[in-house]
Amino acid sequence: MPIPLLPVLHHHRTPEARTPFIVGIAQLGGRWLDTAYRLGRAVEAAELAAQQGVSLLAFGETYLSGYPLWTTRTGGADFGDPGQLDAYAYHLDAAVEIDGPELKTLAEVSADLGISLVMGITERGTGQGSGTTWCTSVTLDPARGLVGHHRKLVPTFDERLVWAPGDGAGLLAHDVAGTRVSSLNCWENWMPQARTALYAQGTAVHVGLWPGSAELTRDITRFTALEGRVFSVAASGIGRLADVPDDFPLAERLRDSAELPFDGGSGIVGPDGEWIVAPVIEAEGLIVAEIDLHEVRRARLTFDPTGHYSRPDVLRTTVDRSRRTPVELEP
Repeated sequence: MPIPLLPVLHHHRTPEARTPFIVGIAQLGGRWLDTAYRLGRAVEAAELAAQQGVSLLAFGETYLSGYPLWTTRTGGADFGDPGQLDAYAYHLDAAVEIDGPELKTLAEVSADLGISLVMGITERGTGQGSGTTWCTSVTLDPARGLVGHHRKLVPTFDERLVWAPGDGAGLLAHDVAGTRVSSLNCWENWMPQARTALYAQGTAVHVGLWPGSAELTRDITRFTALEGRVFSVAASGIGRLADVPDDFPLAERLRDSAELPFDGGSGIVGPDGEWIVAPVIEAEGLIVAEIDLHEVRRARLTFDPTGHYSRPDVLRTTVDRSRRTPVELEP
């Protein structure tokens, strides 16, 4: 199925932009936990985005290989249930390793097309933690490849049944596509100290990765834009029960739940808190908009959260950026 370009949102233009920048959001779904299929759609979306002049293209939370939507709908906390054990094994097999072929393909696509990518993946550990998954966002630069590898700090509620908590090693803003870009996964966008750590690194475009819900993206996307005086991008997915493969161990039980678990909600807010692209729901495709990065500098006249509106003599945040491992192997 070709990737549709949402025509109403094609090339939203900022009149007389002083520092124009084109951002894209791939609001996609497709065969759930079919990693090869979803990777193919991601490549197709990147090619289409490059044709539209996009500098930065964002995808939803765990687009590769798919959000663990079965846990709340099939009794995921039923300890020792054979179906739950089989479902986790299926999820683990579909996950992506950080040095695996999928990330190498995305790095090649980024380099070939000259486009930066922010991608949500279900990361499977290698060596230590090979039986564990994390909710991870990766950032790829055309010249340098993989520059960002951030594991979600706190999986939300039932997500803790399948995802391990991350650490601060990837809590970074990156110089990509000619600006400073940061990202957080879903509800960690609500964590004030995590946001503060990124504001302090000079982010101008912040990407929130979401599984897909306008209800989730509506408030925090605007709040982040206003608080950080940044462009706030909500990148969401589409999830339909028809995308659940027949061989998934809990497929029948899952299909008895809501028809559309994730309805999108991707959008873009300017540093003034106004929607540039209002949340797009129940539509799959590529959203493209031009923004003016100069607006970030203008907005910081009145508020800069880690600059002139900070009080480090009273309030300070310390970030431990070490990668935590359970076993230290001496040479």
